[in-house]
Amino acid sequence: MIKRINELCTQKKMNINQLATRAGINPSTIRSIMKKRCDSPKAETVHYICIGFGISLKDFYDSELFENIDDD
Repeated sequence: MIKRINELCTQKKMNINQLATRAGINPSTIRSIMKKRCDSPKAETVHYICIGFGISLKDFYDSELFENIDDD
């Protein structure tokens, strides 16, 4: 998830604060995901992050980064 958020921030030319503003969530929420303090963000949070990027959940997860995820 961290790599995908970084990837999309780079593509969209925005930083975490800009993303949080567009997503309508607190920047500390995104920072805790990025600093691995929150290993499993709520689906609602991911949904708002997608809104901030202007993409769908499908687009968010449509990345090779999610192809070989282990359940361990």
